[in-house]
Amino acid sequence: MTLVKICGISDPRHALVAVEAGADMIGLVFYQESRRNVTPEIAREVRDAVDGTPLKVVGLFVNEKPDRINRIADEVGLDIIQLSGDETPEIAADIERPVIGTIRVDSSGRSDEEGQFRHWQQAEPAPWAVLLDAHVPGMYGGTGTVADWFVAADIARRGRIVLAGGLRSDNVAAAIRAVKPFAVDVSSGVETNGAKDADKIRAFIHAAKETPITAGTT
Repeated sequence: MTLVKICGISDPRHALVAVEAGADMIGLVFYQESRRNVTPEIAREVRDAVDGTPLKVVGLFVNEKPDRINRIADEVGLDIIQLSGDETPEIAADIERPVIGTIRVDSSGRSDEEGQFRHWQQAEPAPWAVLLDAHVPGMYGGTGTVADWFVAADIARRGRIVLAGGLRSDNVAAAIRAVKPFAVDVSSGVETNGAKDADKIRAFIHAAKETPITAGTT
């Protein structure tokens, strides 16, 4: 079954909705230029709300120094670190938590997604997973732009990926069948007017969890 990550959580109530609906991970954004940015204090409130549950809490950082990442991870109690900027895989050696690397899928042929993915796979230590997001110049995720599923499916055959980019409850099943990712990640797709929507969170998780991955599906 595909794992589900609800990213951009900033309210403990939405974290609890995610838990109750069956999410596997939530993401807390520590990128100050994001409208979803949370302080360590707010992040700790969210973390405390889901203590004792199987939910993994992922901290998202963009071009941040490892010492600050590690300090916030300890302060908040993060389980996994997502590097969503221009970081190279070598930084993973300085992160004291499992790491999700990020590459941006560009169907124009200008980017070398497979080469970037191999670079992450060869890192020491190896990443927990690699997130594939849509390539939007100057942006670091959360744009609602759909990634190229054909390219993503090719990469997914080579290792553990988290598929992001423009996913919603009405297209996540098709994305899972097409790409067969290890996990799916959503942020703007479960929002209404820029704020997390409990009903959309539930609908997304239900749609993803009800979609089996079987060999030969398209």
